[in-house]
Amino acid sequence: MQEYFDFLQANPVLSLAWVGLFIALIISTVKSNLSKVKGVTHQQATQLINKQEAKVVDVRAQDAFKKGHIVGAVNVPLSDIKNNQIPSLEKHKARPIILVCDAGVTSSQAGQLLVKQGFEDVNNLKGGMNDWTAANLPVSKRKK
Repeated sequence: MQEYFDFLQANPVLSLAWVGLFIALIISTVKSNLSKVKGVTHQQATQLINKQEAKVVDVRAQDAFKKGHIVGAVNVPLSDIKNNQIPSLEKHKARPIILVCDAGVTSSQAGQLLVKQGFEDVNNLKGGMNDWTAANLPVSKRKK
């Protein structure tokens, strides 16, 4: 036990960094467990699409969307969601929605906004399009 105290005294900056990272990990875990936005894998997303007719919403910029997106997805950029300009989604408030971005971070933010706007079943694709394409799942490309 004395070795731990010696280490803490000899390396205060490193010790504070570890404590900070530990606290950040706990906060992140608690936040994700309390969030109304559920994270789904590409397998779970496929099941939601096929069995519950989930609506896939791609929150990336239009250029990225045109380069490749999930079949049947609609493009609603994050800026439109922030400005509450989502008339194409209003009729799907009670239906499962799967949000997609490149890595799952931007779509998580969009999910929080949609929950605040009254959407009931909001899901975030873990890993985003990066994981979707890595799993060789179908991608649609819109012609320019």
